[in-house]
Amino acid sequence: MKNVVAQIAEHPAVSQLGPGLISGAADDDPSGIATYSQAGAQFGFNMLWTVIFTFPLMAGIQMVSARIGCITGRGLAANIRAHLPPYVLYLIVGLLLLANTINIAADIAAVAEALRLLVGGSAHVYAVIFGLLCLVLQVFLRYETYVRYLKWLTLALLSYVAVVFSISVPWTTVVARAMWPTLSWNNDTITMVVAVFGTTISPYLFFWQAAQEMEDLRAANGGDPQPLALDEAKAHLKRIRWDTIVGMGFSNLVAFFIILSTAATLNATGLTNIETSAQAAEALRPLAGDFTFLLFALGIIGTGMLAVPVLAGSAAYAVAEAFDWRTGLDLLPYEGRRFYAIVFAATIGGVMLCLTPVDPMKELYWSAVINGVIAVPIMMVMMLLASNERVMGRYTIRRKLSVLGWAATAVMTVAVVAMFVTI
Repeated sequence: MKNVVAQIAEHPAVSQLGPGLISGAADDDPSGIATYSQAGAQFGFNMLWTVIFTFPLMAGIQMVSARIGCITGRGLAANIRAHLPPYVLYLIVGLLLLANTINIAADIAAVAEALRLLVGGSAHVYAVIFGLLCLVLQVFLRYETYVRYLKWLTLALLSYVAVVFSISVPWTTVVARAMWPTLSWNNDTITMVVAVFGTTISPYLFFWQAAQEMEDLRAANGGDPQPLALDEAKAHLKRIRWDTIVGMGFSNLVAFFIILSTAATLNATGLTNIETSAQAAEALRPLAGDFTFLLFALGIIGTGMLAVPVLAGSAAYAVAEAFDWRTGLDLLPYEGRRFYAIVFAATIGGVMLCLTPVDPMKELYWSAVINGVIAVPIMMVMMLLASNERVMGRYTIRRKLSVLGWAATAVMTVAVVAMFVTI
């Protein structure tokens, strides 16, 4: 069995998966699961179109961030620092740190609650233990080991695919509603569409994937990112394309199955109000059985293990690059003390929020609002950087990727405007 797993991991197609796959899987974090669960519970199969629609847009904009990190050898914050006024950089990075900390709190709370449902005990105790575990793994594991662990954790999301095959699904209706939804475009509908778009296209994923491409480049060049030769650059960009398409496709496929499973169970029985991912898991038990409940709850825990380090890590890369500090998950604790201090602050800040009486739904709401506010200017800056020959040299983005990237930016702009109009 061990040999089979090793052969799979070493297969060329699998070995090329990394930053894109991890970014895509981290997008389906417990707070995202809560959003998709509510979409399915409230609107049935009529929200399935949203994750189909956002797939090419999400893949396009993530590919842009990955190319910037790979070609420049620097993360997004470092590139923003080099080309924009300092106040723009500090505002964006500050808001990202705030949004990520709130999102970490919501994710840790969801994991702790899922553990409580499975084994009993105190959710607060589980929140502290889980936060410390994520922190220790990030600080003390070597980069290659850490990324390998994150890559295998993406398999936790397959539990949501398995859920669909453990329940009865009217596939004809699913296809019909996914292609031709029957929706009344009122405040509730617009708010949910905005929530799904905002959950799917998230700023922290831009910073994370660009930083991981930079890390891979650094690892391949003995610790110092160097400009790529022509053949090497082409090979890297080809890998980025494959990695990102697979990662974002996997992310949206899982989101599709979460909406599908909750629509076929919760919505079908009239249960239309779900506030957290743990509540969705608990609601599934009497409707779809203990096995379905177990799969859903284990998925929450697995995705939390994946998403919390990505959220804390992306915040640390952004802040450290903004102040021109050393960055890298391969740094020893004393070498990267300022970088790891941000990881510590974001993670422990999230844990502390879990111990307060703050409503998890408010945490998710404010995290979505802040992410929506900063997503649009970050996406605009990314598109301008990726189109600039002084930044990218001969590897500026071509027409197809440019169209996808600007389309994603336009969609997020409309979503943010709609969000404020419908508040």
